[in-house]
Amino acid sequence: MKPKTEAELAGMVGAASGPLHVFGGGTRPVGKPVTGEALSLADLSGIVDYEPGALTLVAKAGTPVAEIEAALAAEGQRLAFEPMDHRALLGTQGTPTIGGVVAANVSGPRRVSVGAARDSLLGVRFVDGSGRVLKNGGRVMKNVTGYDLVKLLAGSHGTLGVLSEVSFKVLPTPEAVRTLVVHGVTDVAALDAMTRAITSPFEVSGAAHLPGDDPRVLLRIEGFAGSVAYRAGQLTSLLADLGEISEIATPEDNAGLWRAVRDAEALKDRANVWRISMTPGAMVNGLLQALGDDARTYILDWAGGLCWLGADGGPEALHHRLQSLVADRAVNAGGGGHVTLVKGDAALRASVPVFQPEPAPIAALARGLREKFDPKGILNPGLMG
Repeated sequence: MKPKTEAELAGMVGAASGPLHVFGGGTRPVGKPVTGEALSLADLSGIVDYEPGALTLVAKAGTPVAEIEAALAAEGQRLAFEPMDHRALLGTQGTPTIGGVVAANVSGPRRVSVGAARDSLLGVRFVDGSGRVLKNGGRVMKNVTGYDLVKLLAGSHGTLGVLSEVSFKVLPTPEAVRTLVVHGVTDVAALDAMTRAITSPFEVSGAAHLPGDDPRVLLRIEGFAGSVAYRAGQLTSLLADLGEISEIATPEDNAGLWRAVRDAEALKDRANVWRISMTPGAMVNGLLQALGDDARTYILDWAGGLCWLGADGGPEALHHRLQSLVADRAVNAGGGGHVTLVKGDAALRASVPVFQPEPAPIAALARGLREKFDPKGILNPGLMG
């Protein structure tokens, strides 16, 4: 099924008597494999309204992200939260859509400075599991129903409703960008560098660590040219005791570098990839040290709060170990955390809890919400379980 209008979408969902596999461009099959009749939002596409002066954009859910980025770039603006393109990592085809970005709350390296996708989201229109068209928000943050559905739909992976339209605040593209590269750092020193940078007054918009044969910490600074130059100099002085520091100054080189971090390109040849979020200290000093040899191939982003971990052999055992370690640190070390199996074959995704199991009270609340918004249990059933 490929509806072209919101009314068609509502009719299809309302008439459905069995499970629906809801997706946008089909570029990120995260979660348990979903059976059911395919419902693609790819034809529900187009920019509905864009007001550069008001820094707002409204688009239908199936609109390609590339189309939105091109329209924004023509006006010197951008999606500040830097949505990831999963195709290289997952080896998928298709076209990333803005509805898919919202449904998965896809957020890139700039999350450390501007927040996640949901923090730029102003409003949503969607169809619930009964076929009703619902709206929340608009061009200002507003809650009129008792639920903040704007935040609730972001990251729900289509299990609470099928997005038909989304609206965002956008931001101007900065005049200049530089990346400081701290060379030859261990994990502990990398955490120190990223922590110093992110807590400094120098407004870092990206902080990542690439380990391996040439370990590096990447620290991005954006803004007006004079400010960027000053802040880069001050940050270099702040971190001088950690070793050699170089700069990447051209926009093209910076774009390619941070795109590789954003899309976890270094792990594209790994058969299995996990996305782990924890507090930076718990990640580096706890989880990675506990994993030992199982943590040979990874990338740290969000100043150490996000880890992309790749592995080939023994994925099921490693998956359960990861979830156990994160759960242990959430209870005993105050680290919190969440593990998601992002890449793995269908058999693996069907056999393990792809998402970190939720504490009982939160799981009960999530079930209640799904029963409220999808009483027939037809929207991507089992995906989050």
